[in-house]
Amino acid sequence: QVQLVESGGGLVQAGGSLRLSCAASGLTFSKYPMGWFRQAPGKEREFVAAISWSGGRISYGDSVKGRFTISRDNAKNTMYLQMNSLKPEDTAVYYCAARSIVYSGRSSMPRDYDYWGQGTQVTVSS
Repeated sequence: QVQLVESGGGLVQAGGSLRLSCAASGLTFSKYPMGWFRQAPGKEREFVAAISWSGGRISYGDSVKGRFTISRDNAKNTMYLQMNSLKPEDTAVYYCAARSIVYSGRSSMPRDYDYWGQGTQVTVSS
């Protein structure tokens, strides 16, 4: 079955950086668009970034533009999220997700993703 496993979360001071990874198995990774989402306590799941199956098209949520970078390595079945200039408001559980339609477009909507990881906690202290 499809498994997505996030890693790289932790506690960091404001202004610091973290790099999240999402390792995928059980699917032909290079055929599917992927995304990162986050959810803070008491808030709805928020779009962070999405990347096309080839990696050639990328989109970001407004709150992370210019600070976060999404990428993927199809040879390693892994997606990344480089997070720089972190702010306390970036504190959340971060989830990676995959769409289930091959070669489909990337999306900012959680409902368009069918596979989800278990999440990794990112905490940014002020």
